[in-house]
Amino acid sequence: MRLGLALGYWGRGPSPGHLALAQEAERLGYDSVWTAEAWGSDAFTPLTWIAAHTSRIRLGTGIAQMAARSPTATAMHALTLDHLSGGRVVLGLGLSGPQVVEGWYGRPFPRSPLTATREYVDVVRQVLRREGPVALDGRFHPLPYAGPDATGLGRPLKPITHPLRAGLPILLGAEGPKNIAQTTRIADGWLPLYWSPFRTDVYEVSLADAPKDFMIAPMARAHLCDDPAEGLLPVKAMLGFYIGGMGAASRNFHADLMARMGYEEEARRIQELFLAGRREEAVAAVPDAFADEISLVGPRERIAERLEMWRSGPVTDLLVTAPDPATLRVLAELIRR
Repeated sequence: MRLGLALGYWGRGPSPGHLALAQEAERLGYDSVWTAEAWGSDAFTPLTWIAAHTSRIRLGTGIAQMAARSPTATAMHALTLDHLSGGRVVLGLGLSGPQVVEGWYGRPFPRSPLTATREYVDVVRQVLRREGPVALDGRFHPLPYAGPDATGLGRPLKPITHPLRAGLPILLGAEGPKNIAQTTRIADGWLPLYWSPFRTDVYEVSLADAPKDFMIAPMARAHLCDDPAEGLLPVKAMLGFYIGGMGAASRNFHADLMARMGYEEEARRIQELFLAGRREEAVAAVPDAFADEISLVGPRERIAERLEMWRSGPVTDLLVTAPDPATLRVLAELIRR
């Protein structure tokens, strides 16, 4: 199991420690570093900055939102950074949800998410292979565009720039069972939002047809500390926000996932409190047990014991959100044992 560093997206501004953490992760032998985007900072610009200050570590978007860019624009970002970094890019993509897609990007959330995802990946792969002009008779991503307001002058184009790697890895952030199953067929790997090494059966059917070299790269909070309860507070805050606020009451993929993982009653209660404006209560309602099983928090011995559970399953890459170099160093030492 390889280690990756997940930096996420910025809050009010750039974190002054992110570059140093990425450089330390590279020095410690981490395989990858990942950035993200929501409705603030983008994923590619910080990754380019990190690329310029590192030499070996792979550079992942975890995740770049499909609604933010057309598939050809995303492919351009990926192939450009892949050239500049010497072939280190791993392209992680995700649909996000209706609130963000329609509220921030001003685009309709696709009524058939699986089809939209499949078309998007198809176009990106066409650009990266550069075998001919890029064309797709698609429902969501048609190329050339031929809608009722089209000029009729569009024609399929072949990328001017020759991609460095036709097989640049594409990973998908997917949560629903059918979406995960499709990911095993059309992508090189999967970026789970929540992964519990104690509940791998939740995904067993969806991953049944995954190829041998398929990447499974969940993110997990890691924090070396004396008090696990205190170390889990950021995890509970994150879960309260995602389960309570990253979606509507009638459609929240994160809450649905928590329910499938055995916490349905708790997920609905978190939603209810958060949407009622009682955010502190929503965070407090996140079960410690759930926050703990998707994290690596506590003293070194406890982290070592739980890390073995992660290593015993199908996870190929553990992407840790670690707040300090000491935690990164401990994980690097433990993974080499």
